[in-house]
Amino acid sequence: MAKVKKGDLVVVIAGRDRGKEGRVLEVLKDSDRVIVEGVQRVTRHVKPGRSTRGTRTGGIETVEAPIHVSNVMVVDPETKKGTRVGYRLEQVERDGATKTVRVRVAKRSGKDIA
Repeated sequence: MAKVKKGDLVVVIAGRDRGKEGRVLEVLKDSDRVIVEGVQRVTRHVKPGRSTRGTRTGGIETVEAPIHVSNVMVVDPETKKGTRVGYRLEQVERDGATKTVRVRVAKRSGKDIA
């Protein structure tokens, strides 16, 4: 179970991009990695080709590479610093029935993580 989800604001805590913040673009569960916007940028050499409209594609592009999930922390909504993630069980009433829902909580301040 991953504590980091797509769309979360995270801060990098290890590696060459330490201290940078960015949104999670994708979570790769099978390899325990995440792709963070603006972090771990690498150059890719794309083979030249043609698109359906006839324009040329390819060349050298900079794209985000995956970073291990242990090297990022979710940003606390109140203190704006990295925090661990916990869970709180909450009773929610829907369609006349009560359901138990897990809510993600920042350990640093106790605030809910959206």
